Amino acid sequence: EYSTTMGITREGRHKRRETGGRREKYRKKRKFEMGRPAAMTKIGERRVHTVRGRGGNLKFRALRLDSGNFSWGTEVCTRKVRVLDVTYNASNNELVRTKTLVKGAIVLIDAHPFKEWYEANYGLKIGLKKGQSAELDEAGKQSDHVKRKLAARQKNRVLESALDHQFGSGRLLAKITSRPGQSGRCDGVVLEGPELHFYQRMMSKK
Repeated sequence: EYSTTMGITREGRHKRRETGGRREKYRKKRKFEMGRPAAMTKIGERRVHTVRGRGGNLKFRALRLDSGNFSWGTEVCTRKVRVLDVTYNASNNELVRTKTLVKGAIVLIDAHPFKEWYEANYGLKIGLKKGQSAELDEAGKQSDHVKRKLAARQKNRVLESALDHQFGSGRLLAKITSRPGQSGRCDGVVLEGPELHFYQRMMSKK
């Protein structure tokens, strides 16, 4: 049966020419120019649909996601963490209000898996309030070998204050680098350095 509903299309033939002239309508829409509705992935219990694409390839359309793999670049540490909230989106404020997960969105993630790894790796507590000791409680139980190993790691240790402050609150700012509506995953990187300062500045403007 022939459907009269309008399809979403990605072609540009209906647009005017660069010079402003009208283009001739010399053919109808084609299946290979097809588009589909946006996934508009939300935060919630994982729900992913498969979509058959051209050539039998599959896309994984995430409708809801609550966690993903996030990488902390300077420490070369990747952990699966919960996504808690969407805080900024350069393209559209509406995507922040509706808490939509898209590539490039700035989100809040749970900091605890990274914090646990950092404290085990360096033997120091982080995200402390003023006056608290950074020494771990089990420091006395460690062997000399472990103490020397931790001391060597601490020599070159650098943790920027903006990240340390975030660890205190238990949440980190991160950027989504995967495409949840295409790959069905919400993976990204922890923001740090100039990029973190840039997005913090943009968020304070709003």
